[in-house]
Order: sequence, then C-alpha cells, then structure tokens
Amino acid sequence: MGGKVLRLLRSVLDPRPWLHLVRLVHYYNYSHVAPLRRARIGRDVAMAPNVSFRNGQRIEIGARAHIGARCSLWAGDSHGRVVIGDDALFGPEVFITASNYGTAAGRAVMHQPKSESDVFVGRDVWLGARVVVLPGVEIGDGCVVGAGSTVTRSLPAGSIAVGSPARIVGWRK
Repeated sequence: MGGKVLRLLRSVLDPRPWLHLVRLVHYYNYSHVAPLRRARIGRDVAMAPNVSFRNGQRIEIGARAHIGARCSLWAGDSHGRVVIGDDALFGPEVFITASNYGTAAGRAVMHQPKSESDVFVGRDVWLGARVVVLPGVEIGDGCVVGAGSTVTRSLPAGSIAVGSPARIVGWRK
C-alpha cells in the first residue's frame, strides 16, 4: 500500500505533466481564444469550441453561420481577409486560408515571400467536410461544395462543385 501512495505522490509532484498542461492552455489561447476576440462575428453564430483562427482581426463571420468542428479560418498576416456570409454552413475540418507561400527555386519554402488575397464565402453557402479554400477565391451565394473538395478558383452563385480541384457539376434550383 505504501508503494502505491509513494508512486501516486511522485506522479502528482512531477513537474512535466504540469508544464504540458501550461503548454496546452497557451496553445488553446493562441489559436482559439485570442484571435476569436478580434474577429467580427454576427449574431446567432454557432461555432464548435475547437475552431482555429489566425489573424482574427481580418476575419468576418455573418449572422447565423454554423462553423463545424476543427475548422481553420486563417487570414493573412498583413492584409488577406476571410469573409463569410450570413447563414453559411461549414462541415467539420473545413480549411480556409487567405495566404500562401511562394515556390521560387533557390530559397527555402519557409523563407519564400507570402502572397495574400481575400477569400469571400457568400450567403447560404454549404462547405462539406474537409473542404479546402485557397487565397483569392470567391464562393458565390447559395453554392454547395462537396466534401473533400479543394476550391482553387471562384465559383458562381448557385453552383454545386466537387473534386480537387473543385469543378461545377450542377446548379441549385
């Protein structure tokens, strides 16, 4: 019995798990809480608690939007915005970025200049699970983008798109 108590006491007093807890709290604040406070969020927005933001001051979410679990909304470091319209619906793990690295030869990718362009997601848009939206894309009002699609070009209002890269396969009536 004494050995079990001693092991428990050593475990509770070990600083490593406490340090890990501090790291987790810092990460959550860095990627969720602090940027969320800077974002402009409309009324009645439903958002999973694990949505990740970057540069929240350049993110706008319209009224009644629903942002699913583990979505990432990453605005650019200097000017690229992410603007989401009213009544948008995002499935889990949607990734939207307004910034991208260059790919010029002779320079490490991490040291390439970034290009930033605004991303606009219209009203009444449904992005299925794991959709990726790249910089400079405008998704028109009423669009539906199928799960797992990568949107590399703008989509007109009312279109239904799937694939990687996403291509239009139909229209909402």
